[in-house]
Amino acid sequence: MPAIQATVAANGRLVIPLELRRALGIEGGGEVLLELAEKELRITSRRRLAAEAKARLLSQMKGKKGLVDELIAERREAAKHE
Repeated sequence: MPAIQATVAANGRLVIPLELRRALGIEGGGEVLLELAEKELRITSRRRLAAEAKARLLSQMKGKKGLVDELIAERREAAKHE
């Protein structure tokens, strides 16, 4: 996506253009995280960060049992010996 010019108001407010909000999945009233990295301001939606974290966890869990599955298996095994 090409750069889009925006203006910072005297009070420091910056309006994120609709095109960019849509690309980032930011809705009105939505929370964003701001990060200063290498002299650049990065804006990320909380929703996007959560989705990326979930995807990373799921990719690491491939072929592994989840904690809930392990707990259920342990409880079933214990029930057999009661």
